[in-house]
Amino acid sequence: MISNERPSPFGRRPYQGHGYGAPKYNQQPRPPVNEDTLKSGEVQIERKNFVFTLKENPRGRFLRITEDVGGRRDTIIIPSTGLADFKKLVDEMVKASDEIQPKQPAPEPQG
Repeated sequence: MISNERPSPFGRRPYQGHGYGAPKYNQQPRPPVNEDTLKSGEVQIERKNFVFTLKENPRGRFLRITEDVGGRRDTIIIPSTGLADFKKLVDEMVKASDEIQPKQPAPEPQG
């Protein structure tokens, strides 16, 4: 049996068409969780603005990274327990970017 053929112990979750994490039709919206901001920083790279915010709530600490491009925002959240691994991987990517030569664009045909 393929894993996605097994019934979920959480019941069927049909697509609601309102995006990920949207409340179900007969479900009350969740009350906001109290979050304390511990530290915040911002960097602009080309046309993108990144906001890094270290926060804490009753469930623990986490880093929220928000990318803002022309008013459109995307956010990822990294639990504090994974920050060291996240930093290690980002450091490896920076090192690889510095070491690997960029591909040269193909010359345009003359004609």
